[in-house]
Amino acid sequence: MSDFIYLASQSPRRRQLLEQIGVKHELLLPDADEDAEALELVHPGESPVAYVARVTALKLDAAVARMKRRGLAPAPVLCSDTTVALGRIILGKPGDASEARHMLQALSGKTHRVLTAVAVQAGRKRRQALSDSRVRFSTLTPSRIRAYVDTGEPLGKAGAYGVQGRAATFIERISGSYSGIMGLPVFETAALLREVGFNC
Repeated sequence: MSDFIYLASQSPRRRQLLEQIGVKHELLLPDADEDAEALELVHPGESPVAYVARVTALKLDAAVARMKRRGLAPAPVLCSDTTVALGRIILGKPGDASEARHMLQALSGKTHRVLTAVAVQAGRKRRQALSDSRVRFSTLTPSRIRAYVDTGEPLGKAGAYGVQGRAATFIERISGSYSGIMGLPVFETAALLREVGFNC
C-alpha cells in the first residue's frame, strides 16, 4: 500500500482537513476536456441523500479512470461532495450574487441539513460513507446577507456559505460533524481509508 492518497478535489478545505489528520496526498484534478460540472446536475425528483451519494460515486469513477489514463502510480483515490438541503430542496453552489442572496434568505431562521458523501477506492476495494449534519441559522437581515455576499465568500460553496468563514456568525447551533460541514468528515474518511488498507 502506498504512503499517500490521491485527492480528486479542488477544495482547499479538504486538503486542510487531510493535513490535519496527517494523510499525505496528491491532487488528481480533471483534465481540461473533462466536464466536471456536468456530474453535479440534479436529476428530477432526486432526494438530497441520493444526489450527494450519486455525484460522489461519479466523481470517484472519473478520478480512478483519470489515474489509469495518466499512468500514475497506484494509490487510494478519495472523492467527496457536499450539498445543503432545506427539506427536499437541494441548494448547490450559487451561480451569482443574486442566487446567493436568495439561498441565504431561504436558510435564514431555519434548520437545514449538510450532507457530505465521501468515497475511497484502492484497487478493486471501494467504500462510501455519508455524514449528515444539522445547522441552525439565526434570522438574517437583508443588510447582513448583502454584506456577506459582497465579500464574495458564498460563491463556489454549496448553500452559499462556508462554516469556517464569516458565516460562522450566522450559526446558532450545529448537530453532527463540523468537518463534514466543511466538506470532508474526518472520522468517516479515516475509517474508510483504514477499510481499504491505508494506514491512518
